Amino acid sequence: MKSEKTLSGLTIGNFEKQVDGKTTRLCVLRNRNGYELAVTNYGAKIVSLMVKDREGNLIDIVTGHNSIDEYLASEEPYFGAVCGRYGNRIAKGRFELDGIVYDKLAINNGPNNLHGGIKGFNAVVWDIKHVSDDTIVLAYASPDGEEGFPGKLDVEVTYCLTSDNEVVITYAAETDKPTVVNLTNHSYFNLSGAGAPSIYDHLLTIHADFYLPTDETAIPYGPKEKVEETPMDFRIPHAIGERIDDDFEQLVFGKGYDHTYILNKGGSELTAFARCVSPKTGISMEGYTSEPGVQLYTGNWMTGNFEGKNGQRYPSRSAFCLETQHFPDSPNKPGYPSTVLRPGERFSSRTIYQFSAG
Repeated sequence: MKSEKTLSGLTIGNFEKQVDGKTTRLCVLRNRNGYELAVTNYGAKIVSLMVKDREGNLIDIVTGHNSIDEYLASEEPYFGAVCGRYGNRIAKGRFELDGIVYDKLAINNGPNNLHGGIKGFNAVVWDIKHVSDDTIVLAYASPDGEEGFPGKLDVEVTYCLTSDNEVVITYAAETDKPTVVNLTNHSYFNLSGAGAPSIYDHLLTIHADFYLPTDETAIPYGPKEKVEETPMDFRIPHAIGERIDDDFEQLVFGKGYDHTYILNKGGSELTAFARCVSPKTGISMEGYTSEPGVQLYTGNWMTGNFEGKNGQRYPSRSAFCLETQHFPDSPNKPGYPSTVLRPGERFSSRTIYQFSAG
């Protein structure tokens, strides 16, 4: 079993290790169409995703590493991970909830807290509650005060690879004390194949009339702005690289796209939010979510300094992320949709990435 390989070329045994007193593993899901999803319980990370191109060939479309040791040493700790307790940024590592100031959050991204802190959910070993041919359920109990956040938070994430070629990600969480929660998956996609040098030619559509402009530290000012007549507008398909280097303040601040789009939707129903297509492979990805926003990140800070899976390197802008979530710094922005979770309530969220080729 340890020498068994996935369709993406990973050796399953390379993901077995004792970390923080728990055993890490690589679990492989497959559907009846031959698609394959590999997930490790270290950080609840998607490690590889094999989908078919227009010729019927299977291609791995997410970045990642060959082993758990490489993940532990990676300069890119968020490849494929579940980010929490609070995905994205909280300004200055502080917020107030019910009159109590929580100001001990790690400052790990400029002057701000990012993705839950120094050791967020991306860097812990999750418990495997269930695994079958097409589904894995992972759980993590985040103790009260972990990374400065209040309340014991019991979190569950489910990955399902359906016969409709969907990766369905379902999140659930409960707390014993008022807290804030914002969970997302941070997979880096290249629909031409992970390791392809650029995503500039990918045609992207995002169903959003507004986005959140940020300061130079990636914290939103507050008010939303129209995408209309700006390079932030993806309401009709545009190549990702078409306007990414425009002399536009927001793109200068982020070294490219790294912004939250406010999705055109009402409430928490599952709604189509984006579509992306690689002209090279014909692979298209359609996204659906119950979340109010999505963070478009175009891999601006990737370096290519290290080898990823199968000797691949991932240079700047060689992958993109569509991270469905609530908005950055919501705990400090009363006008944003609330990220507060209280005892007796249940946080729930669902995102679907569906693949086809033509």
